[in-house]
Amino acid sequence: MTAPSVPRTAAERGKVAPARLAHVVLRTAPERVQEISAWYQAVLEAEVVFGNPFLQFLTYDDEHHRIAVLGFPGLAERPVDTFGVDHVAFTYDTLGDLVATFERLKSLGIEPAFCIHHGPTLSMYYQDPDRNQVELQIDVFETHEEINAYLEGPFLKNPIGVQFDPDDLARRFHDGVPEAELKKPLEGPPPPPNAAPAH
Repeated sequence: MTAPSVPRTAAERGKVAPARLAHVVLRTAPERVQEISAWYQAVLEAEVVFGNPFLQFLTYDDEHHRIAVLGFPGLAERPVDTFGVDHVAFTYDTLGDLVATFERLKSLGIEPAFCIHHGPTLSMYYQDPDRNQVELQIDVFETHEEINAYLEGPFLKNPIGVQFDPDDLARRFHDGVPEAELKKPLEGPPPPPNAAPAH
């Protein structure tokens, strides 16, 4: 069996592609702009770099804005079972950062809707006040080779992953369980279909 290949960048393939993903724009009712903005400020530790009653630009790094919230008159509530973007994911550098974020948000009354160890990532899914889904995650493996080996092996048996208890994860983290043990892919059945997001 040949070793799994590391994905090549577009540049390595001789293609012109974007340098990075710049931002996500969310539409909401004008009267909910401040509420949605405040939620993303809390969840992402973001700050408002431009704001008025109808438009907010938020960032948490050196990009001028990562999230924009736009108040758009006349919008209807989105039905649950419709086509569209499933979620937006944000990666943390360490398990400690993810645990600290979970605990900080829980203290603010913001808790994940569900948590899934996908194998390549350990992921917590939140819903903003408009039911947009946000994934906060860490990568489990250190190298592309390890990720690809997992994708070509155990991932084939369960491409969704296994649900986990974030409170238990936080407790075990603080108890000093080695991170390698906490990040290890879980054995078990996938979650039910109504709690099985794409990665």
